Parts: sequence; C-alpha cells; structure tokens
Amino acid sequence: QVQLVESGGGVVQAGGSLRLSCVASGRTFGNYAMAWFRQAPGKEREFVSVIAWSGGSTDYADSVKGRFTISRDNAKNTVYLQMNSLKPEDTAVYYCAVRQAGVHSYVGAYDYWGQGTQVTVSS
Repeated sequence: QVQLVESGGGVVQAGGSLRLSCVASGRTFGNYAMAWFRQAPGKEREFVSVIAWSGGSTDYADSVKGRFTISRDNAKNTVYLQMNSLKPEDTAVYYCAVRQAGVHSYVGAYDYWGQGTQVTVSS
C-alpha cells in the first residue's frame, strides 16, 4: 500500500499563488508517476498535471498550462504543484495520485490517491 498526504491548500485571491505538496509513504518502489487531479463541486474529477519518475516528462491540462508547474523530489518521495495566477475556476479539491508506471492523464489509471486538499480562489 501507498499512502499519500497532500498539504498547502487554502484560500487565496484571484491572481495569487499557492504551492501544494504531496508526500508518498509505504510501499513505494520502482518508477512511478505522480499526478495532480482536482474536483470542483458537482463536477467530475479532472486531470491537472503529471510528472514521470525521472522528472523528464510532464504533462498539463490546457486550462493550467503556463500557470502551474509540477516538480518532484524523489529523495523525499514528494511531488509539488506550484500554482500561479490563480483564477476562481481553479477552486476545487486537489488530489495527489500515484501509478506504478509512466505518465497518464486518465483518472482510472491511478492506483493510489490522497485525501485531497481544498483550494479556494476568491474573485
């Protein structure tokens, strides 16, 4: 089993920034991709960003390209999501996810999930 714990959420005004962190523990082995998804009230969970084990491969949803940056520190089993120029439509619960394989943007491709952290962007 892999446990994921997110942190860094909060309330911020439009145009502001937040940095989310997710620490993985437990049975982490081999190459695994780490990703961020989000879910707004009444909406389906959607892909935000993903990073490969090496950090050399990343992907972003079109809605966050140029504003969000994903990174990871494998020595700390941690993935980060730097979110700049936040908009009210970024308001959601943000989830960290892990899959024991390469990058993917499909929700169903991920094996482990964190409990989520709330991000609220006020206008």
